[in-house]
Amino acid sequence: MNIVLLSGGSGKRLWPLSNDVRSKQFIKIFHNDDGELESMVQRVYGQIRKMDPTASITIATSKSQVSSIRNQLGDAVNVCVEPTRRDTFPAIALAAAYLKDELKVDNDDAVIVCPVDPYVDDSYFRCFKELEDMVKAGTYNLNLMGVEPSYPSEKYGYIQPDTKEHISAVSAFREKPDVETAQKYIDEGALWNCGVFAFKLSYILERAHELMEFDGFKDLKENYADCRKISFDYAVGEHEKSIGVVRFSGDWKDIGSWNTFAEEMHEPFIGKGEMDDTCVNSNVVNELDIPIIAMGLKDMVVAASNDGILVADKEQSSYIKPYVEKITDNIRFAEKSWGSFTVVDVQNNALVIRVVLLPGNKLKYHSHQHRDEVWTIMEGRGTVILDGEKRQVSVGDVISMKAGQKHTIIADTKLVVNEVQLGEDISEQDKIKYDFPE
Repeated sequence: MNIVLLSGGSGKRLWPLSNDVRSKQFIKIFHNDDGELESMVQRVYGQIRKMDPTASITIATSKSQVSSIRNQLGDAVNVCVEPTRRDTFPAIALAAAYLKDELKVDNDDAVIVCPVDPYVDDSYFRCFKELEDMVKAGTYNLNLMGVEPSYPSEKYGYIQPDTKEHISAVSAFREKPDVETAQKYIDEGALWNCGVFAFKLSYILERAHELMEFDGFKDLKENYADCRKISFDYAVGEHEKSIGVVRFSGDWKDIGSWNTFAEEMHEPFIGKGEMDDTCVNSNVVNELDIPIIAMGLKDMVVAASNDGILVADKEQSSYIKPYVEKITDNIRFAEKSWGSFTVVDVQNNALVIRVVLLPGNKLKYHSHQHRDEVWTIMEGRGTVILDGEKRQVSVGDVISMKAGQKHTIIADTKLVVNEVQLGEDISEQDKIKYDFPE
C-alpha cells in the first residue's frame, strides 16, 4: 500500500508551541502505548504501521519541515519536498511523480492520500484497506473516504453519496456551508469530506499532465514555482464523474486550534508545575524548565515555550492568528534531523543557544565571518574538529573558535552543548559550509 501524507501548516494557531518550522503535527502532547509523549505525526505513523507494517509512507511537505520529520520518524518514511507552496493538487502531483520516478511504483498500484494530522481511532486506517480494494476493483476512477457527521459543521465540505450503502457512488460535492445548510445536507445523507483520496497512480499522473507541462519528477520539481495554485478538489474532484465513497463511522477530529487540541490532551497539565483543584476545564502545557502554578482557572488554556507564553480563554484562543502574525522575533526552538536547538538568551552582541546533538550525528563543517563562538560541553562526549584538528571532548570542556575558523562537532553519545555567539553582526546567514574533512 502506498500512502502519501500531506504535511503543511504554518504553526500560527497553536503558538507558542508551534512556529514556522514546527507545525501542530510535531507538538508532543499525546501519550503512546509506553506512556511517552508523542506528536500527531508520530501517532499517525504508528497507527498506519499497525494497520499495514509493510506500507510505503511518503510525506509531502515543505523544506522547513524536513528536519522535524527526520527528528521524529528518522528514515522510516520517504519525504517529497515541495520547493514552494502551491496548494494540494500540485503537491499531490509532485508526490505522484516522486512515487513513479524515484520509488518505481507501478502505474496500476493504489495510492492513498491523507492529511498528516487527523485525530482518529485505528479503525480509520483499517478503512484504507477498503479504499485500496476499491481502487483495485476499478469501479470508480476516484475513491474517497467520507465521515458520518456528528453535528452540522461550517468547517468542512460535504460529499453527497447516491445511496446510504457502506460504499456508494458520489453524486455531488458541497462547499463549506452555513449551519442551517449543513443540517440540510446531513438530513440528505451527506458525509464530511475529510480529505482522503485514493486512485491508481496512472490516474493522477494523467490528470497532472492535463493541467501542467512537465517531463517527470525532476522537471516538475525544478519548475514547481510556475504551477498554478489549485486545490485537489477544484482540479480533480469537481470534474471527475466516476467517484465512489466509503463511509467511516468512527471518531474523527480535525485539531486546528487550542480549544480542540486541549480536548484530546490525556492530562490537563503537561510539564513542570501544578494546577489546583479549583481549576475547571482548563489545560496547561509548559515546555520551559521553570514551573507554572495555575489556580482558579475556568475554560482557560496556558501554553509556554521559548517562543512565548499564551494565556487565553479556550473559545477566544481560536482567534490567535492575527496577533501571532504581528510577532517578528526569530524562532527560539526547532527540531533538526541531528537533534534540536533552543535559544536561551539574546543580547545586543551575544546569543546563547543550547544545542542537543543525537548520538552518531554531527553539525556541518563550517565557519563564520562576523562572529566568534565558544562551546561548553554540558552532557555527553564526542569529537570536535577545529581547522582540521580533531579533539575528544566531554563534560566541562570548553572550545573557543574565532571568526574564520572551520569547525564541527560529532556526537559519540547524546551531546548537550551551550553555544555562545559573540559579535556585532550575529546572523543565521553568516555561515560558510565546507566538505567534511577526511
